[in-house]
Amino acid sequence: MPETYYKGPVETLVPADARYIKAGNPKELYAVLDRLWCAETCAPRMRKDWSAGNKTLGQCSVTAFLAQDIYGGRVYGIPLEDGNVHCYNVVGDCVFDLTCEQFGDIKLNYDDNPEQDRNTHFAKEEKRVRYEMLKSRLMEALQNMSDQM
Repeated sequence: MPETYYKGPVETLVPADARYIKAGNPKELYAVLDRLWCAETCAPRMRKDWSAGNKTLGQCSVTAFLAQDIYGGRVYGIPLEDGNVHCYNVVGDCVFDLTCEQFGDIKLNYDDNPEQDRNTHFAKEEKRVRYEMLKSRLMEALQNMSDQM
């Protein structure tokens, strides 16, 4: 499995919203999202650097807020040197970051970061559109999983 960050018993997390039950736990969700992330769901400022070899690049906020829809919990942001934040999820005593591999060998600090507000992030129309696209692609993938069972 690619380098992602998990702390706590993430294998025990189940979707809080029944529409996402086929998503499984965050590790299983990662496997589904790995097939869905694309240049169109990447942050526009990073698209020129997006590639199939670095699928999580520019996907953090849309992915973290989608994971929040699925599991509940909160979204936090690691302040970055360029003034942006890198979003990740906290649900109970579980911390997970499905998109940290975009940073390669850089070690991120998941302690004492500010909580992120969905409305503030989605005030940017392009971000809301990317989130809706990823969510729609996920719902379709989960439906196809249901049809195959």
